[in-house]
Amino acid sequence: MSALWYPLLSPSLPRLYRMPPRAIAIARLVLFGVILLIAGLPVSDALAANAHQTSTGKRRHDAVKKKKPVAKKAKTAPQRKATAASASRKRTATHATKGRTSRTSKKAAPPRRAKVTKSTAKRSPTVARRKAVPKAAVAAGAAAGAAAGATAAAAAKSGGTAAPSAQVSTDAQPRLLARCGFTPASRKRLFSKAVYIVDEKTHTPLFTLNADQVRPIASLSKLMTAVVWLDSGPAMRAPLTVTNADLDTLKFTHSRLAVGSTLSRANMLHISLMASENRAAAALSRDYPGGRPAFISAMNAKARLLNMPNTRFENSTGLSPRNVSTARELARLVRASNGYPLIRRYSIDHQQLVPTGKGQLQYVNTNRLVRYGKVHASVQKTGFINESGHNMVMRVMVHKTRPVIVTMLGSDTPEGSRLDGVRIAHWLSCSLR
Repeated sequence: MSALWYPLLSPSLPRLYRMPPRAIAIARLVLFGVILLIAGLPVSDALAANAHQTSTGKRRHDAVKKKKPVAKKAKTAPQRKATAASASRKRTATHATKGRTSRTSKKAAPPRRAKVTKSTAKRSPTVARRKAVPKAAVAAGAAAGAAAGATAAAAAKSGGTAAPSAQVSTDAQPRLLARCGFTPASRKRLFSKAVYIVDEKTHTPLFTLNADQVRPIASLSKLMTAVVWLDSGPAMRAPLTVTNADLDTLKFTHSRLAVGSTLSRANMLHISLMASENRAAAALSRDYPGGRPAFISAMNAKARLLNMPNTRFENSTGLSPRNVSTARELARLVRASNGYPLIRRYSIDHQQLVPTGKGQLQYVNTNRLVRYGKVHASVQKTGFINESGHNMVMRVMVHKTRPVIVTMLGSDTPEGSRLDGVRIAHWLSCSLR
């Protein structure tokens, strides 16, 4: 291609065509312009297309820039609406709380019932349901709302919220509370085979475990011995001597009170209740008017009088396994024993120095809970033989003012009976006021 144009553009043209240099220069310019025109058409088209794309992209970019602030405004608009709605709800709630206190002083007006047309019923089924609500339910709801408002108004006047009811057993219906350790697991850990706990003030049983099971009661019999002997009105300062007839021929138990020892009847009663002295109880039954058989008959008669149908006595000491009763009936005996001042005094005494005519003997209380002040009781008695196990009855004074009778029968060890007494005393002191 360059070979075709070369002759025209070559410097030797003036010599070939014998043309002046000025004409040749003009020809060159014209040719060069034609060439540029022919070659420049596609270039201009490309430049125009590029310019069109550039301008279109610019317009799109400007349109996106303009749309972004609009989107931000659209986002902020619901937020403003939400904040306005929450503010209106707060204002409505404050107005409602202010109006509730004012409405409590006035009578609760019956709520207005909106008229429901067929069109509204079709549009809103809830309106139709509201119409079907009976008037009594509406009135009850209004009354409940008025009562709630009155409670809130009273709490507002007192300057605080209403305090919850304390979990303490009341006098009307006392009970042992789980928060005080009275749980099924704790009850299973009791060592005694039969337990009966009754609140003396309200005659409410607080806990029963085999309470009607007939069992040997051992030296708990001495409470009935003291009751029957005091009913006979003996001379308390008169002396009483221990004889061979007072020896134990059933269990052949040992006693510190030797045959021939002479004590006052008061001291015999004292060590019989406090230290469970068997020979002292035997001497008291022998000294009864009519002798020992009359005394045993009087004990059984007293049991029937105290509504103890399952209770039987064969001797005054309790060494016989045929002296039987139940945990529930022994609570009645404890209640009756509390009516005798000497039984109250002697049974809870910690220790006593007793003159016997052959020297002095120091006796202590067999109930370690009472002796060491672990419980505050007004009447107590312990008892043990192999057939009965370890037994204990007490009239516990909860917080020194509230009497509760506790009877426990059949523990295998004296320590088990003591631990049961400690556990039950904690239940009572925590649950009752």
